[in-house]
Amino acid sequence: MVQFVTEYGKTTSPPEADGRLDAPAFHRNHEPVWSAIGGFLAGQSGDLLEIGSGTGQHAAALAPRAPGINWWPSDIRDAHLRSIAAWRDHSGAANLHPPQRVDLTDPRWSWSSDTDRDGPLTAILCINVLHISAWEVSRNLIAGAGRLLRAGGRLFVYGAFKRDGAHTSPSNAEFDSALRAENAEWGVRDVSDLNVLARAAGLTAADISPMPANNLMLAFARPLGQN
Repeated sequence: MVQFVTEYGKTTSPPEADGRLDAPAFHRNHEPVWSAIGGFLAGQSGDLLEIGSGTGQHAAALAPRAPGINWWPSDIRDAHLRSIAAWRDHSGAANLHPPQRVDLTDPRWSWSSDTDRDGPLTAILCINVLHISAWEVSRNLIAGAGRLLRAGGRLFVYGAFKRDGAHTSPSNAEFDSALRAENAEWGVRDVSDLNVLARAAGLTAADISPMPANNLMLAFARPLGQN
């Protein structure tokens, strides 16, 4: 049966005593995720906002690999925010900051650093969120990236996607059917539709990196020279 998780700790293992949750997919995908974003982040400085950080394991594992980046995790679920905080404490990464609540159902969603609100971001990272959320979340994510990314910044989006109206594998088609059966507003998004949103937000079309298990990493950029 196709599996997807919206709230860790309910259909996955219960939390550790300190609140840490475990995402099975993390163990399979964190190295490929880093392979797709690490080349950009290496040598960069500034702030990265992770949207829908879930358990917090990606932040704890990847933030230390980009020491020049201030890594800001976020989520909307209380159990996830507790887990992210616990993984942050467990990792001891100096550049990994406390989690914050970011709700992409709000078209004017915002983020905060220790000293600023809605400051320009070097990168936004979103892993396995768009298929378990309504279309407005995809729209608001990309519009927000156009508003918040600095010139030359990147929006990285990982997950299962269609390309030009077609699924990339039978397993992704089955996954899409299972998602839509659970919630009619969910589903595997089409890269072409996301590119339309990106162009409207002043971003480039997605640079596409194939990932294991028929997933993709999409990288949208805010062109240099934009104010």
